[in-house]
Amino acid sequence: MNGTLVTAATGTVGRHVVTDLADRGLDVAAGTRDPDRAGDVAAGATAVAFDFERPETWGAALADVDGLFLARPPGVAVGDVTAFVDAAARVGVEHVVFLSTLGADRNPLLPHRRIERHVESAGVEYTHLRASFFAQNLHEVHGRDVRERDEIFVPAGSGRTSFVDARDVAAVAALALAEPGHRNAAYDLTGAEALGYDEVAARFSTVLDREITYADPSVPAFVSRMRSRGHPLGYVLLIVGIYTTARLGLAARVTDDVERLLGRPPRDIDEYVRDYADRFGPETGATTPGEEGRTVADGSGTDPGR
Repeated sequence: MNGTLVTAATGTVGRHVVTDLADRGLDVAAGTRDPDRAGDVAAGATAVAFDFERPETWGAALADVDGLFLARPPGVAVGDVTAFVDAAARVGVEHVVFLSTLGADRNPLLPHRRIERHVESAGVEYTHLRASFFAQNLHEVHGRDVRERDEIFVPAGSGRTSFVDARDVAAVAALALAEPGHRNAAYDLTGAEALGYDEVAARFSTVLDREITYADPSVPAFVSRMRSRGHPLGYVLLIVGIYTTARLGLAARVTDDVERLLGRPPRDIDEYVRDYADRFGPETGATTPGEEGRTVADGSGTDPGR
C-alpha cells in the first residue's frame, strides 16, 4: 500500500481511523478542510487540505494514495461525494472503505445507498461499513443536557438502540484498509446489545456516580430546546427523524460483525461513559455545533447527513 487518505479526518470516526492506521505503520494523509486548525494528528500521519466542495484540493490529497476512507460530512451533497469517488478511481485508488449507515442496503432512496452503489460501479474495490448510532453522539450532540441538567434529552420514547462505539467502527475501517480479505464486502456494525434510553440513563448514573434521568421529551419540547441553542431547523428535524426510528423500534438490530472482525466484544455504553466522563462533568465546555465530520448516525437507514 502506497498510502491512505482519510476524509473527514477530524471527525467522530475519522480521527480514530487516522490513529489506527498510523499505529499500523501505514502512510496516512489526514484530509481536513483546514490543516492548520486540525490540531495534532497521529504520529506518522500528515494533515492535508481536502474539501469535497473544492475539487482543486483533490489532486494533492490523492497523491500517492491507493486506499481511501470515505465519510460524508454533514451538509455535503451526494453529487460532490460521487464526483470525488470518480476522481479517486481515475488516479489509481484501488480500495474505498465507505462509512455508511445501518439499513442502507434495504432502502434504495437513502443517500448512503446511492453512494454505496456509485462506489460499487466506479471500478474500485470497496468495503461498506453500515454503522448503527454512535455512542459518541451522547456527548457530541447531547452532552450539554447531561452536564447542565443531569438528563438525557432525546425524543426516543421507549425505543431501543444498538449503540456502536465510533472507535470500534474506526478499528474495523483500519482493519479493512490494512489487511486482506475485506474487499467487496459490507459489514453491519452495532454494539452487543440494544438499550432503551432509561437504561442508558441508569448506566450513566452508575458510572458518573450521580443521578442522570431520561427526560423523554415530546418532539415540540425537543425542537424548542435545540432551536433555543441556535441549531438550524433542518438539523433539528433531521435528529427528530432519527429518534423517530428508535421510537418506532427500528434502531434495535444487533449483529456480531464487530466481535467477529476484531476478535473481541464491542465496547459497551459503560466503557464509553467511563472513557468520556470528563465530557459529562458540570465544568466541561459544550461541543461546537457543525464540527467537521461530527455526525448523528442511526441504525434505521435514516440519512444522518454525514
